[in-house]
Amino acid sequence: FSRLYLEGTTMSVSTAAVPTANTNGNHALSMDSHSSQDVRRRTVVVARKKASPELLADGGFNGTSSVDKITDKKDLSHTIRGESVLGKSKYPLEARKDAIASAAAADRQKKSGAKQEKAKWEIALSVLMKLCLLISAVAWMGQLFWRWQNGDLSFTTLDMESRLSKVEGFKKTTKMLQVQLDILDKKLGNEIDKTRRDITKQFEDKGNKLEIKMKALEGKTDKLDKSLAELRDMGFVSKKEFDEIVEQLKKKKGLDGTVGDISLDDIRLFAKEIVEMEIERHAADGLGMVDYALASGGGKVVKHSEAFRKAKSFMPSRNSLLEQAKKMLEPSFGQPGECFALQGSSGYVEIKLRTGIIPEAVSLEHVDKSVAYDRSSAPKDFQVSGWYEGPEDDSDKESRVVTNLGEFSYDLEKNNAQTFQLERTADSRVINMVRLDFCSNHGNSELTCIYRFRVHGREPGSP
Repeated sequence: FSRLYLEGTTMSVSTAAVPTANTNGNHALSMDSHSSQDVRRRTVVVARKKASPELLADGGFNGTSSVDKITDKKDLSHTIRGESVLGKSKYPLEARKDAIASAAAADRQKKSGAKQEKAKWEIALSVLMKLCLLISAVAWMGQLFWRWQNGDLSFTTLDMESRLSKVEGFKKTTKMLQVQLDILDKKLGNEIDKTRRDITKQFEDKGNKLEIKMKALEGKTDKLDKSLAELRDMGFVSKKEFDEIVEQLKKKKGLDGTVGDISLDDIRLFAKEIVEMEIERHAADGLGMVDYALASGGGKVVKHSEAFRKAKSFMPSRNSLLEQAKKMLEPSFGQPGECFALQGSSGYVEIKLRTGIIPEAVSLEHVDKSVAYDRSSAPKDFQVSGWYEGPEDDSDKESRVVTNLGEFSYDLEKNNAQTFQLERTADSRVINMVRLDFCSNHGNSELTCIYRFRVHGREPGSP
């Protein structure tokens, strides 16, 4: 529409500029001296009027051109044409440029006006459409809400989203639980290691304590074994005697079972009888064992090493030496000096027993330390041997069979009368001769004193 309007306007201007012939043969060009300037001014005014919005509003929409609108009031075609011819003839190039510029300006004004008019109704239409869409959306949401309250609609999407959110929450909870489990596992590992170390340490401590107690128990056991050995050496109670006491008690109580059938009172009675028996035996000879070397019972010293002489001018006779030697076979009653003294720290004594016996033990006695002046003369290391000598055998004969009965040591820290068990064999021979050889004493280099020497055993025919 704008293009057609511009083309029509251009044609009108061009027509106005072309001279037309007058029917009368005269050109309508007679004007005053200012006719050329008026032509230019009028041309511009006409162009501006054609480009105004009023012309567009009146003529554009009604289908009538701007030229017709203007000519309705007054027919100026002859004047415009005449003036155009004059203007063209005088200013042809400048008039054309002004016409083109006026047409372009009118086109721009027309377009801007059309755009403004179009934007208003489009805005109204857009607002109306949006309002309709909003009303439709609100109605649809209300319908959905109404159906949801009545139970006709299940929000599957909402349920899915809620389930997905629950799954995400469960996933997060699982991760948190995994972290807590890892921490708990680590703590448990640390606690287990600590407990293991504590238990190991406790076991080590208890093991060390148990080892110490075991060592102490071993020491006590050794002491007990030593005490039992001493009791055996002392001959306190023999197994045979104990068995005899038990058998007698069983017969007295009328028991045929084992020792377990005996009560504590019976055991106390055993102890009482044993103590009484030992008291009686020790009261008899101090040790409670038969002495087959006792001088009053028939024992005698037949040979010995050099005796100690108290006075050099005194020449002891054989009888006096035998009397001194006899002291070692008799009870000394614990009096210091009542002994048989031999020269030096070594020597020997041969003793003939009362009768032939199977030897079991020997006892060596010295003065008790509570009443002794000096105990350095006591023999220390000694050896005991024996053989059998008949009535017709020569005492100096080298063919006799001598049996070594044992080697022993006298301890000053123990009892003054010490008993030593002899070596026993299955083929123990009967002897009636005993030899005592001592090789040292407890520090006296001048003499060695023997207070009493005893020989214990049993006769061959006795049980």
